[in-house]
Amino acid sequence: MTWLYLKATPYPAEIDHGPAPEALANPYLAAELFLRKQGLSVSHANRLDVLPTLAPEHHSLLMFGDRYNMTPRQIDQVLNWTRAGGRLMFVAQSLWDEKTGQSNDLLLDRVQLQQSLSKDLKDPPPGTRDDPYPQLTKLYLEDEDAPAYASFDTAFHLEDPKNLAQAWANSAKATHMMQLEHGLGSIIVVTDADLWKTPAIDQYDNAWLLWYLTADTGVTLLFDTEHDSLLTLLLRHFPQALVALIALIGLGCWHFGVRHGPLLEPQGKARRQLQEHLRASADFMLRHDGQHSLLQALQQDILRRVRHRHPGYEQLDVAEQWQVLARLSGQPADAISQAMGPRLKQRLSRAEFSRQVARLQTLRNAL
Repeated sequence: MTWLYLKATPYPAEIDHGPAPEALANPYLAAELFLRKQGLSVSHANRLDVLPTLAPEHHSLLMFGDRYNMTPRQIDQVLNWTRAGGRLMFVAQSLWDEKTGQSNDLLLDRVQLQQSLSKDLKDPPPGTRDDPYPQLTKLYLEDEDAPAYASFDTAFHLEDPKNLAQAWANSAKATHMMQLEHGLGSIIVVTDADLWKTPAIDQYDNAWLLWYLTADTGVTLLFDTEHDSLLTLLLRHFPQALVALIALIGLGCWHFGVRHGPLLEPQGKARRQLQEHLRASADFMLRHDGQHSLLQALQQDILRRVRHRHPGYEQLDVAEQWQVLARLSGQPADAISQAMGPRLKQRLSRAEFSRQVARLQTLRNAL
């Protein structure tokens, strides 16, 4: 051990454990830290419940999360807050549908802007070939010779059919940011917010653009308006396990459920006689098929024999059929009517059922 200690050479090593839990939970953590360094007050929230606590004057609300669960009432609250002097920025989350005249983004429809795919544009902007950075979005400012560059996703394009926008920013292919006035406040719509996430915010002028859009205001970052329910998470991540659990619960209920019918004593190990086999078979058929099915089977057997002995029997009316039965079997007419006549769908007593079976068997044997 002493020799190993003397021969061992210490050296420094840096082990990368990956992002911190805070960074994994908040994709806009770097954006928050950057804005705080610029002297802005920054907070983030998961729900719109914080909106009544935010004074609209000199405050920016950045809605970068999923908004598909927003209700019309929540949209009214957000727009009223903006109209009172707030600055709202959100991501367009759905494409415009020409057939329905709307999109699945209620907030985008309310501000009367439309989003489409850049590849579907009919007339590309002029001068595209001369643009040295066609994939970057350019923002031109007064008293500045060169534009600011931001890396918006160029796959999407914003349309302003009512000409409401006061400012916008384009790439060589499409428009990716629009700003319009709303009462005392303003609304900024962007095609995506990935440029302000941790991997991309330090590229180009992405961080500066976020500061420019929120300058001189307090900032609340809303990136998860609604949490998914437990059932939604289970269906998304463990659908097979959930189906197996439901099937297991169903099988358990079926196994422990109350069975209909009397409990039968276990049969003895000794071989049963023929009469016992017949009785057991008859009891089984009676329990599962019912009285009327057994009586109907006997009647069908009788009719089959009569048709064999008297062709054209089924073409006779009921009275003539019973006369033929009485003549072929030698049974009186009242016995024929009791045996073959229709019966109500009600359970017969044990004695009446036995008498009816005896009548039918006597009639069948006579044929």
